[in-house]
Amino acid sequence: MERDPPPKAKGIGKSAKAAPAARTYERPRGGEARAIADLMPAIGRTAFRRFGFVQSSVVSRWGEIVGPAHARHCAPESIRFPPGERAEGILQLVVTPAHAPLIQHVIPEIIDRVNQFFGYRAVARVKLRQGAVQPPASTDPQRPVRAAPPSLKPIPMELGESLRDIGDPELRTVLESLARSLGDATEAK
Repeated sequence: MERDPPPKAKGIGKSAKAAPAARTYERPRGGEARAIADLMPAIGRTAFRRFGFVQSSVVSRWGEIVGPAHARHCAPESIRFPPGERAEGILQLVVTPAHAPLIQHVIPEIIDRVNQFFGYRAVARVKLRQGAVQPPASTDPQRPVRAAPPSLKPIPMELGESLRDIGDPELRTVLESLARSLGDATEAK
């Protein structure tokens, strides 16, 4: 596209030339510059859904969900749901070959933690695929990997018997963690 020539000022002859006015830079569009970290969830959402992830936070917060010890040796690859549903899915994990038997033994705990993260029974089964796993990036001091809640501490005997009768697994998990913290508080005294 061509621009129209600027209008000539009246009263100025050919001998007197006007100095061109300095133009200030205007950014054409887009507003302020944004950090790439702010753009990634929106950009990655489509790719994550294509590969079977409902929420990209399952991948980004995997260390918090399963704990740093398991996150070093396994990573989520996809979640496949039955057609038309968002429950009872199959979580596919990539596991380092040497740790596959260990991860296979903690699959029920991984299922419980992932379902607790979602807030409903999103995962019913786990498939393991052996392969290379990138360890989580915990070198950033501003964003340390948070540890998963301790679920392997013993529950005090007097509280443990009454918790077995509770049918709701999420409520039982919350009450067990409360019992563990009470047990820690009594040991500290």
